[in-house]
Amino acid sequence: MIVGAARTSVMTRGGTAVAVPPRTIAVSSFAPALVVRGDVQPAAGPARRTKIWEFNTNLHCSIIGTCLSTGELRQVLKKLGVAVPDSTDHELHGAAVSLAGRHDKAAKLLHKALDERHRVAINRFAKATTDDAVRSLWREAVRRGEIPGGYWATLTHPATTQAIIRDAFGEVHMLSHLVGAANRADIRRLCELEADNAELRARIDRQQLALRDAVVTRDARIQELRDALTQRIAAEPSGAEPSGGGEDSGVLRQLVADLERRLVGETRRSNALAEKLAVATSVLADERSARAKAEQEVGGLRRELDAIAASVLAQAGDDMPAMTPDARLDGMTVLYVGGRQNQVAHLRAATAQSGAAFLHHDGGIEHHLNLLGGLTSQADLVMFPVDCISHHAALAVKQLCRQAGKRFIPLRSASATSLLATLRQPDVTRVADAAD
Repeated sequence: MIVGAARTSVMTRGGTAVAVPPRTIAVSSFAPALVVRGDVQPAAGPARRTKIWEFNTNLHCSIIGTCLSTGELRQVLKKLGVAVPDSTDHELHGAAVSLAGRHDKAAKLLHKALDERHRVAINRFAKATTDDAVRSLWREAVRRGEIPGGYWATLTHPATTQAIIRDAFGEVHMLSHLVGAANRADIRRLCELEADNAELRARIDRQQLALRDAVVTRDARIQELRDALTQRIAAEPSGAEPSGGGEDSGVLRQLVADLERRLVGETRRSNALAEKLAVATSVLADERSARAKAEQEVGGLRRELDAIAASVLAQAGDDMPAMTPDARLDGMTVLYVGGRQNQVAHLRAATAQSGAAFLHHDGGIEHHLNLLGGLTSQADLVMFPVDCISHHAALAVKQLCRQAGKRFIPLRSASATSLLATLRQPDVTRVADAAD
C-alpha cells in the first residue's frame, strides 16, 4: 500500500509556479511491533525478560503450541478453571492463546509455567549479553533439536531484537509445516501397511480354508475306499477264491488288516490328544485368570507407588535422605525418554534433587522422533522405562546412544522412585564424574 501527499506548487523568485511531485511512503515498510512493553526498561542494572502478554498477539499461537505440550497446557488451564473434561486439545489451545494477551492472573500463570518448563534453556541463554550471542544460541538450539526451550528463551531474552524474533518465528512456522508433512507421510505409509496386512490376512485365510477342504475331501475319499473294500471282501464266500486268484485275495486281506490296525492306532491317538487338549485348555484358563488377577494387583501397586512418589517428592528437601557429596550429579544432563506425561514433573524434581539437569522426550507421542538425535547429543546419560515406551522408540534410543558413545540405562518402571534409585547408583555417579 502506498500513501501519497497532495500535489503542491512552489513560487520561484521570478514569480513562476513550479509543481512539486507528491512524496510517497510504502506502508509495508513499517513492520508491526512484536513486543510492546507496558513499562520502561531500567537505565541501569540488568534488563528484565519480556512477559508473554507483552508480545504481539500474532506470536501467542506459536508460543503456546510450541513451548507447552497438550498435557502441560491442560494442567495449567485446570488451575484456572478453564479446562473441562471433554475439551479438545484445539479448544484448550485457543483458550490459552486468548488468555496469553491479557495482563492478569491467567497470563502470569502461563508465563510461570513456561519459565518452569524451560528453566534449563533460560539459564543457558542468560549468559548472552548481545543480540548476536542470542542469535547464535538460538541457531544452536535449532541444530540440537531443542526448539521449545530455545524458542521461549530467545523470545523473552532482554537482548532479543525485533529481527531475531521474526527469524525465530519464521523458523518455527516452517518447522511446523515440515513436521506436519512428515506426520502425514507416516500416516499414509501406516494406512498402506494396514491395507497390505489386511490383504495378506485374507489370502492366508483363503489358503487355510482351501487346505482344510482338501484334507476333509481326502479323508472322506479314503473312508469311502475302505468301506467299499470291506464290503467286497465280506460279500465273497469264505472258501471261494476271488476272480483275480488267491494271491490277490491274500493281498487284499492283508491290506484291510493293516488299515484296521492303523485305524485303531489313530483312534487311540486321537483320544489321547483330545484328553491332552482338554487338560491344556483348563490350564490355559487358569493361567489367564491368574494373569488377569496379577495385572490388577500390579496396576494397584503401581498406582500406590506413584502416589507415594508424588507425596515424597512434594515434601520439602528436609525429609528426603540427603545425598552424599560423592553421589551428587552436579553438571550432568539426564535425558528421559518415554514414561507417562503426568509424572514428568515428579521425574524432573527427582533429578533436580541429585543436582542434574533434566531433559524429556515422550517417545513419539507428541514429540517427533527426529528430535531424539539432538537431545541425545546434549545428554550425558539416557534413561527409558521398559514398561512405558514403544519398541520403536527404545530401539532408536539404543542406536543413537551407541552412535554418540553415550550410556543408556533401561529402568524397571516409569515411577519416579525407580529413577531416583537409579540416580543414586555408584556407576551413575562415575558417569557424572566423567562428564565433568
